[in-house]
Amino acid sequence: MMRKMKTIQMKSNTTTSVSSITLLTLAALSVISLLTLPVLAVPPAPVLLDPKTIPKFVNQLVKPPVYQPNTGPDPNTDYYTIYMRRGRQQILPPGTILVGSPDGKTDVWGYYQDVAGGTIGGSPGATFEAVRSRPISVTWANQIAGDHMFAVDPTLHWADPNNFGMPMPPFTPYPPGYPQAQSPVPLIPHLHGGEVQSYYDGHPEAWFTNGGIRGPAFDTSVVVTPDAYSAVFNYPNEQPPTTLWYHDHALGITRINVMSGLAGFYLLRDSADTVAPLLPSGTYEMPLVIQDRTFKINGEFWFPDVGLNPPIHPYWMPEFFGNTIMVNGLVWPNMNVDRGQYRFRILDGSNARFYTLSFSNKMPFIQIGSDGGYLQAPVTLTELTIAPGERVDILADFSNLAPGTKVLLTNTAKAPFPKGAPADPQTVGQIMQFTVTANAGLTPATLPPTLNPTLTGVFPTLPTPTKTRTLLLWEVMGAAGPLEILLNGQKWAADVSELPVLRSTEEWVIVNPTADTHPIHLHLVQFQLVSRQSFQTKKYVTDWTLINGLPPFPLDKIPTELPVAPYLQGKAVGPAPNEMGWKDTIQVHPGEVTVIRARWAPIDGSPSYPFVATEGPGYVWHCHILDHEDNEMMRPYKVLPPPPP
Repeated sequence: MMRKMKTIQMKSNTTTSVSSITLLTLAALSVISLLTLPVLAVPPAPVLLDPKTIPKFVNQLVKPPVYQPNTGPDPNTDYYTIYMRRGRQQILPPGTILVGSPDGKTDVWGYYQDVAGGTIGGSPGATFEAVRSRPISVTWANQIAGDHMFAVDPTLHWADPNNFGMPMPPFTPYPPGYPQAQSPVPLIPHLHGGEVQSYYDGHPEAWFTNGGIRGPAFDTSVVVTPDAYSAVFNYPNEQPPTTLWYHDHALGITRINVMSGLAGFYLLRDSADTVAPLLPSGTYEMPLVIQDRTFKINGEFWFPDVGLNPPIHPYWMPEFFGNTIMVNGLVWPNMNVDRGQYRFRILDGSNARFYTLSFSNKMPFIQIGSDGGYLQAPVTLTELTIAPGERVDILADFSNLAPGTKVLLTNTAKAPFPKGAPADPQTVGQIMQFTVTANAGLTPATLPPTLNPTLTGVFPTLPTPTKTRTLLLWEVMGAAGPLEILLNGQKWAADVSELPVLRSTEEWVIVNPTADTHPIHLHLVQFQLVSRQSFQTKKYVTDWTLINGLPPFPLDKIPTELPVAPYLQGKAVGPAPNEMGWKDTIQVHPGEVTVIRARWAPIDGSPSYPFVATEGPGYVWHCHILDHEDNEMMRPYKVLPPPPP
């Protein structure tokens, strides 16, 4: 086993931080009892704040501020300098009883911009208001010195700026954890859903620290400022108008960096958009990022620091579910609404929690958009389910409600989704409150039957694929639950196996025999859902493993595909009307085969990207349950140039 580990280290050019290779094969688990591995005494757990003692709907919702563009050498480009910093915010409502808090506020990491008269941003960060065909250039500055806010688990394959490697058991409890892992802090912003050259995509290994240490994928094409901790990223903004978002994406620590506060909206608009003038705007347009958090009794964030399988991964848990709900950085806020229509751009910014959203009075709403822009047509709903990383664009009309009416936005999704514990109706079953004022609001306009000119015709509208890939989701199980989760049985460091050709169309057949719904996210492209269908889970897995063996595989092994057609059951179900749109994150349900179709070209039909997509460190695809992503459920892919004519 040790000989095998050494071989893998040499191939991947890393240290033992290649993850828990020594203990993650089922063969090893069959001969090693986890109970015999030594574990040091665990410090007493911190006392957590009882969520039922937190006053609800006292916080008044605010719209995140908008970054202010600066001028630069190109008059057709907007320039920004955004600092990743530590901050302190009022997140819990006034009246929350805390013990040991100096000011009732909470430490956060945020995105900040220094402007005349002060600073804007925080957690969530301020919003980028981008205009189609007008690029922006962002100088991202890492000013976070000192330790991570939460425990870095160095037994995962992670950024590792000190080349610390993977410690062996018995593991040091957190706190203090491992100083060589806790500092410095690697960061790398990712524009989720953006058509961006891979130099600026936020590749997980392109991180950089406050002291100027850079990851192995940090490319020389990226401009580095003289202070050695800033990188300049360029965003062309040539895709159709939509709701994007940005967040940290550093390898193996995305879950804790985002949990610390590093996320924000990026709204892309288009002056030629014929639908936008019919929609609520200004005061009547509100972005809503929904996140779950747990607090200590002193008001600070809490995140697990004892793993599910601590003899293997001392601090990593497969999924984090907070016991409170935070919207736009405020716990259980209230929003006063006029008697009219509102546009809500909703983002599930949680690590792992899904939300099945509805209004407490059962009033209908209209979904007009998803990840990549407008739907093919508007859809009237009374509830919808959103997964981590997904966005939905909805219209809600309060005009028929009497002044003083209070309506809750509620959540009924189980955690883990879809077969976990029900949402507590007194805590995470409530998102926020709307209080109707006596003011007359915006009268709804009549929407056209077709919203999106890129989605005309029979859905899916993309051409017949030239290649089909069958990809299996896999959990490596330990004594208490998952040890790691894999895409097609392969680890992050394995040889690149997904190599789509520029301008080609592919169909990805994603087979999910696990118990969870996994939100699968592809960088660079927006794709379309083709179908979902149940399959003979046990028989398929048995036959697949007879062909390929049991994951995880050696890093040079690309598993043989097993066609899924003989195992399918029932009828294939096409996308629901509110899934007939461009997606970059799709819910892959347990016991189902989910088929998506992607074209490696701009979604507006342009023949090529405004950049060379075949250059740079490449892109990734992964599960957007961040705890899964951080423990191997992410794979690199590269775009190949088309063959010569």
